[in-house]
Amino acid sequence: MEIKLPNYLKYILILLGVYLLIWLLQAFQSLLVPLAFSLLFALLLLPLNRKMERVKIPRPLAIIISIILIVVVLGLLIWFLSTQIMSLTSELQTIGNNITDLIEQVQLFMLDNFGIQPTNKTDLVRNAITSLQDIAGTFLGNTISMTTGLIAALTVVPIYVFCLLYYRDHLEKFLFMLITRDRRDNMVQTLHLIQRVAQSYISGLMIVIVVVSLLNSAGLFILGVKYALFFGVFASILTIIPYIGILIGSLLPALFTLATTGHLIDAVLVIGVFVFVQFLEGNFITPYVVGSKVSINPFAAIVALLLGGALWGAAGMILALPGIAILKVIFDSYEPLVPLGFLLADIDDVKPKKRGKVSKWFSSIWKGEAKGERNQ
Repeated sequence: MEIKLPNYLKYILILLGVYLLIWLLQAFQSLLVPLAFSLLFALLLLPLNRKMERVKIPRPLAIIISIILIVVVLGLLIWFLSTQIMSLTSELQTIGNNITDLIEQVQLFMLDNFGIQPTNKTDLVRNAITSLQDIAGTFLGNTISMTTGLIAALTVVPIYVFCLLYYRDHLEKFLFMLITRDRRDNMVQTLHLIQRVAQSYISGLMIVIVVVSLLNSAGLFILGVKYALFFGVFASILTIIPYIGILIGSLLPALFTLATTGHLIDAVLVIGVFVFVQFLEGNFITPYVVGSKVSINPFAAIVALLLGGALWGAAGMILALPGIAILKVIFDSYEPLVPLGFLLADIDDVKPKKRGKVSKWFSSIWKGEAKGERNQ
């Protein structure tokens, strides 16, 4: 027997359901974040595993080989970044001296132009040391917590990935048993589309990171910036956090250049390099590599980014775009939620395309032939 509820009661239940969902996402963050990353890695490695299985490699061995490949790539990246950071610490003395000179120049400028007396250098240095100690303490605490979380993720995520890839047929049968027969075809199409969207996003993002890192490093090399390769790679990795990552990635080398050279124009040129590369990435590289499979409008992407950061921090910001792209596929596949999929879609994908004169001519000919066939 179907129970009809008033509209206001339906909306109240929907709001309560959304609130309960948010509470569950935050309460089980330690479980859901590694599981979400594992699902993305499993979708990325699925085509490679299928190719190895076609050449008679056992499934468990194929999964282990693919996981080892990912671990080696990530290990080499972490090793490169850590060695660059260790060598970067050797510049701290020079940076400190240059910062002192910059402070003196700014104080002289303020005195000559505005009559503001310079602050006592001893007090300024003392305040700076106190601030650095506070920042170092906070950074150390965050580093310890992130290290423990990273160690836990490195042990749990490969196990999750192995299980998801090994039991993928079992999980598919479970979904078949869960869905009625008349909806199974739609479910299969939705699953294939989700897999294709996730794979195209992750693989395309990796290609974009490589291309952007090369462009960033080349621009910094031309400007003569120290550790150009490190800053170029670091800024390109931060592009996995949309809109905000490139800002952080450009400010760090700009501040480093300002501290090492003492010239503001050099820092401005560094920011100019990243702005130019960001223009190329947003207008040419990403649309060409990733394509239109992850077609989310910028407003929805920014809201998803903020929600992901509020829920799961940096991990949520990384998972925001692929997550909302998968949600759009689900919305488009389920008729009552199609308006939500339309709301998330990019405006260029939903607006009707204008037909040229040639296409209109062919259309009129086709309609005329069809009309003639009906008359016959």
